[in-house]
Amino acid sequence: MKPYVAALLIIGLYIFSHCSTKQNNNAPQTSYTVESIEIPEGLTAETGGLDFLPDGRLVVCFLRGEVMIYDPNTKKWSLFAEGLHEPLGILTISPSEMLIMQRPELTRIKDTDGDGQADLYEKVTDDFGLTGNYHEFSYGPIRDREGNLFIALNSASAGGGIRPELRGRLDTAGRGYGKSMFSVTPYRGWIMKLTPDGKLHPYAMGFRSPNGLGFDLQGNLFVTDNQGDWIGTSKLHHVQEGNFYGHPAALVWKKGWNRGNPFSLTVQALDSMRAKAAVLFPQDIIANSPTQPLCDITNGKFGPFKGQLFVGEMNTERIVRVILERVAGELQGACIPFIDARGLRRGNNRLAFSPDGSLWTGQAAYGWGGDRGIQRIVFTGKQPADIYSMNLTHNGFELSFTQPLDDSTALIPDNYRFRRYYYQYHEKYGSPRMDEKEIPVTDIKLSGDRKKLSLALDSLQAGYVYQLNLGSIKTQAGDTLNNHLICYTLKNLLPTPK
Repeated sequence: MKPYVAALLIIGLYIFSHCSTKQNNNAPQTSYTVESIEIPEGLTAETGGLDFLPDGRLVVCFLRGEVMIYDPNTKKWSLFAEGLHEPLGILTISPSEMLIMQRPELTRIKDTDGDGQADLYEKVTDDFGLTGNYHEFSYGPIRDREGNLFIALNSASAGGGIRPELRGRLDTAGRGYGKSMFSVTPYRGWIMKLTPDGKLHPYAMGFRSPNGLGFDLQGNLFVTDNQGDWIGTSKLHHVQEGNFYGHPAALVWKKGWNRGNPFSLTVQALDSMRAKAAVLFPQDIIANSPTQPLCDITNGKFGPFKGQLFVGEMNTERIVRVILERVAGELQGACIPFIDARGLRRGNNRLAFSPDGSLWTGQAAYGWGGDRGIQRIVFTGKQPADIYSMNLTHNGFELSFTQPLDDSTALIPDNYRFRRYYYQYHEKYGSPRMDEKEIPVTDIKLSGDRKKLSLALDSLQAGYVYQLNLGSIKTQAGDTLNNHLICYTLKNLLPTPK
């Protein structure tokens, strides 16, 4: 190689390296890093459940039936149990005792002789029905402050059959006439409550695929449901006892139900019965298949989002953040991408916070569009440039930010594009965005500390999602926002001032 050619190559490499370093230093999401955990050779790492022991060790159940323990300090894995049937949830009681939600039952596994492996597998409850349909997944458990456990039971798929041998009473009134999911044994499509006395009680109904349960700091129960028949777009429900949440099949198992096949009722009748979701996840915009909601209980170890919910997403390389408020007595609010790609895989099925404040995500594919493995998301200490919250006002919304905004970009009207739409409640699979239109911003006000932005809109209407796309807004520190998209589910308007 001639000397001048070599010199040019060296200069070029220096420029490329210098520019790349500069770009990385200013890239979004430098507040969080994503690490992949090495998985034991030969293990099919489709994650069904994650939980942590107080000493910081991770407990994982995998869909092929293993329960394994990972020590982040030594990076060593050990087998605790095996032979379980498609476990989709885990709750650690102690280093030697765990509760596992298998497909057919909630099971207690214990190491009674201290050798590090479970030798006792004990049924806690199986007081719910099975048809053998491939879509009858079981999720949970999670525990409330009173010691009650909650589990979720998936509805059966119209794409699968019913086996000759069933568990539980058969009631074919829980089956629709077309391609709807169905519930012909108790209590498919329900959230169930297991009280400390060991009795399993039906708690709330009307779910299609409730692949995720969680509590917030106040003890409110939240459950996700996935888009499909009767579910126009995926959603997050604030679940309260006795409520019906939209999918008709489960109604046949409601105590005192005497109205025959619920699919025979009109859409209007069913709609009048259902409790609306706290947050809608717009399909192909925010989430396609949301999973577990997890409350940030880290007291700042994971950044500035204490008390907010993080929700896994199966079909895209994303975790979603949810911001809630109470309006007219009900919870509603906004959803925003928290982290997109940047090393994160798809299939984020289960989430758990480590005692050190890092967020761990376990991935699965279920034969659909996910990935496998376990990853760890770490807060670096750098304050993120993000929308912190979105709150309804009488004439629009107030946005709070994690950093003060730069006036020259924050006060440009073209940097705020609102669209509103709703999703139709009907038997068909999913729904297009209905009555979609742009809503003009009529006024912008920035607070004195430059961290709150009030946006007045031309109109507000209950029952719509308000999608906000932000332009090139910067903080006073010169950071661009990590995310430029947020969607608010306007279930209720604020009461009119007297």
